[in-house]
Amino acid sequence: MHYSRDESLSRLRDTVERGEPVIGAGAGTGISAKFAERGGVDLLIIYNSGRYRMNGRGSLAGLLPYGDANEIVVEMGHEVLPVVEDTPVLAGVNGTDPFREMAVFIDDLKRRGFSGVQNFPTVGLIDEDSQFRQNLEETGMGYDREVEMIREAADQGMLTCPYVFSEDDASEMAEAGADVIVSHMGLTTSGDIGAETALDLETAAERVQAHCDAAKAVNEDVMVICHGGPIAWPDDAEYVLENTEDVVGFFGASSIERLPTEEAIENQAREFKGIEFR
Repeated sequence: MHYSRDESLSRLRDTVERGEPVIGAGAGTGISAKFAERGGVDLLIIYNSGRYRMNGRGSLAGLLPYGDANEIVVEMGHEVLPVVEDTPVLAGVNGTDPFREMAVFIDDLKRRGFSGVQNFPTVGLIDEDSQFRQNLEETGMGYDREVEMIREAADQGMLTCPYVFSEDDASEMAEAGADVIVSHMGLTTSGDIGAETALDLETAAERVQAHCDAAKAVNEDVMVICHGGPIAWPDDAEYVLENTEDVVGFFGASSIERLPTEEAIENQAREFKGIEFR
């Protein structure tokens, strides 16, 4: 079911007014979406890394040339959208894709039942000071294309929830009409295929606050939530929310579908292997 931008925002604002955190969940499979929804999440997000992640590969596979990211999202939509009953579903859109007429693609996503978009895969995960990132920016495949994708989606009446990696990113996305800024702290830690290199929680909270302040300086109504890096478990998200101001939630992909799956399946298998019989 497609929800308009106004409908989606109204639901999110009601959540905040009730004093509850806004929780978004990545859904790489239909079963992830079904049970995240039953758990009460406010948003579901489909993007190509979800498919790789739930196939046992690291989420950064989504940034490498293993498939057409935008086409994968459309395919995943066939699997996920039909099982979602009453939650806005966002599409992770590769805004730098040079082979898409973005206005047409976004309109198609809306027609298929997506309520909003997020910028993923994103070049924001590539070190801004690296030559590779600089070359991407110089050759028309930079973060500015992701900003323009968000602007187009906002103009078409979709909910926009972009990832940001710096204060400048936050300002640009807020100016483009972003509704929910997702402050990205890097690849999620923990588990079998999680990152080992990450910020500490205190530093992450400081960065999230800086992103929040930059976004709200442009648009005081924008909502800000956190994601990634050391913010892997509920206690981590609670720490960040308690140590920031005006940050209202958390988006978890690995945190909500990969980490609990790893533990649950392994423990269940052990219990079956531990059966004693004669």
